[in-house]
Amino acid sequence: MPRGRITPDALVSAAADLADEIGFENVTLAALAKRFGVRDASLYTHIRGLADLQERVALRALSEWAEALSAAVAGRAGRDALTAFADTYRTLATEHPGRYAATRHPVPPERAAETPGVMRIIEVCYALLRGYDLPEPDATDAVRFLRSTLHGFSDLEATGAFTADHSLDVSWRRAVDALHHTLTNWTKIH
Repeated sequence: MPRGRITPDALVSAAADLADEIGFENVTLAALAKRFGVRDASLYTHIRGLADLQERVALRALSEWAEALSAAVAGRAGRDALTAFADTYRTLATEHPGRYAATRHPVPPERAAETPGVMRIIEVCYALLRGYDLPEPDATDAVRFLRSTLHGFSDLEATGAFTADHSLDVSWRRAVDALHHTLTNWTKIH
């Protein structure tokens, strides 16, 4: 890539792609500079360092997730919305493991406020749960339950931790069905 094409946005895009290839935790300024055919020091014109780059990749990944999850649930409710949300979540986690890891990277609140991604994901979760008519604080508990379930399964799948000779797709469907059943009966569980 020619030197004149380096911009902060190009660096973040390349770092996100690199994260998907080698893992978010393995992205270095040296590896990124190599992609652009420049020395590490050249990157400091566009970013403040590795921590800044990691935060930018995290914010980009969160924005991408917010957009994809929003599109998945648009016009849907109840089980249909839950299934679309869950399937999109799983696809993003397994097809973009570096970006997925980046979504869990801690970002200072003031930086998170710079992008609507974080809040948009929360809004989408709560919109999804409106189809289950959950009052507060049940809705907050349900959001935590939903994220824990989807994250746990997706993270284990992405890291190859499921080794049983049984279809992951069947297990996923059953997990989503169990989520739907639990959310449908949430107020009865106390």
